[in-house]
Amino acid sequence: MSESTSGAIGTGDAGAGAPRGHGDSRPGFFGRIALFVRQVVAELGKVVAPTRSELGTYIAVVLVFLVVMMGFITALDYGIGRLTLLVFGD
Repeated sequence: MSESTSGAIGTGDAGAGAPRGHGDSRPGFFGRIALFVRQVVAELGKVVAPTRSELGTYIAVVLVFLVVMMGFITALDYGIGRLTLLVFGD
């Protein structure tokens, strides 16, 4: 901890609610944007691209999922349509 604990309560230390002066070290609006961009670039540097075989596996999983969902929604649509015809007639 960088703060000293020897100061008494109310001895002039600025609290969290005190207005900021010109000497604070918090960056301005554009400084915060630049910091954000630097952090984004640093995080993107950590990204590892999938290998060709991993990419093929991911594509296969997505396609199988889509086929299963299409079948489920088709069956649901057919069932609701038949139920509607049963309730309201032809």
